[in-house]
This record gives sequence, C-alpha cells and structure tokens, in this order.
Amino acid sequence: MNRITRAAGFAAAVVALVAAASYSEPASAVDRTPMVAADAASVALPAPAKADMSEPNAFAKMWSAVSALVTPGPAAAQSAAPARRNLDELVAAYEGTSVADREQECLAKAVYFEARGESIEGQLAVAEVVMNRAASGRYPTTLCAVITQKAQFSFIRNGRFPEANRASDAWRRAVAISQIARAKLVASLPSDVLWYHATYVSPKWGKRLTRQSQIGLHIFYS
Repeated sequence: MNRITRAAGFAAAVVALVAAASYSEPASAVDRTPMVAADAASVALPAPAKADMSEPNAFAKMWSAVSALVTPGPAAAQSAAPARRNLDELVAAYEGTSVADREQECLAKAVYFEARGESIEGQLAVAEVVMNRAASGRYPTTLCAVITQKAQFSFIRNGRFPEANRASDAWRRAVAISQIARAKLVASLPSDVLWYHATYVSPKWGKRLTRQSQIGLHIFYS
C-alpha cells in the first residue's frame, strides 16, 4: 500500500511541476507551496520557478528533483530494517553440538546441568550469572574457574564436570545459550546479579541480598 501511495504522490508531483513550468502563473501565486501526499504525511514541494522548457534536459532535471523528494533516503531505509532477532531465533541459529573452546564448554555445561529444564530465558540468566561473576573481581576471572570453585555449583564434584549427553536437544540449546551469553547478544540481568538459588530451597544468604527477579524455578540476587 505504501508503494502505491508513494507512486501516486510521485506522479502528482511530476504533473504539478510540468504544469508550473509550462504556464506562467500570476506573481501572487508563485509564492504558494503546493503539497503532494506521500504515505501518511505530506511532502512540501518548493514553489516552482518559471522554467524554460526549451532548455536542454529541463524535464529530466525536474523529474530528478521530484524523485529526490518522494524516494526514501538512507535514514528511512535504515529505520525500516528488521528488528534484532529475538532469543528464540538466536538459539535456533547458534545451537549445535560442538563448542569453540574450553571456556564455552564450561559455560555450556553449567547451563546444561543447572538449568536445562528451564526456559531459554532462565538458561540465559544462569549463564549471565557465571559471566557476571568472572567480571566482578570477587570471583575467579575465568568461566571454568568460577564454575568449579568449591561449594558454588552443586553439580560439580571434586572440581570436575560430569559428562553431558551431547546428542540431546538440551545440550544443543546449552551450546547456543553459552555462545549468545559470551557474545552478549541479549542481556536479561544487571551486571551485579551474582547469585541465584532454586525456589524449593531457602538459603540464609538470600536474606542478606537484594532480590532482583525470578525466572522459572530460579530466584536471582544482587
């Protein structure tokens, strides 16, 4: 529909300019600014001068001027660009069975063992807590060291990771979430959120912290 409206505005503008160039208007009318509808708004055309149609390329020059008025520029084209893909689309794009390096593997395993039964938003939040800890200065600086730190993540035994089922859909999603979190393509938690626990437990340390949000079965704190 926009294309049809824009085309109609284009044709009307050409007709208006040709008519103005071909016939001399009274001096009092030259100062008026004709309006040509384009889309839902109106485009103001400058008052036409008394053009000499015998001048070489006169019509081509007017056609070019009208085109510039009704054709969207770079800013309009940019505003019409598709919105950034949502989390579902990103997971579908990045899911897989292999990881780029050990850091991503550690993060993917944390997501898999801590939150594979949660929504992808809940899985991303767990990954972000690990990322936040590594950047906080209060915990180890690598993702693997954050996750294997003693008494921090219950699935860790003697500083070691259990083995994930790499043929499962849950692992493929965890790989995608780990990549999205590391690349910071989507943010769901503030950077000072460093702790969480399941809703079915009530640790004493939770009372000393500021509750930020609950996503699925996890409550997050800063």
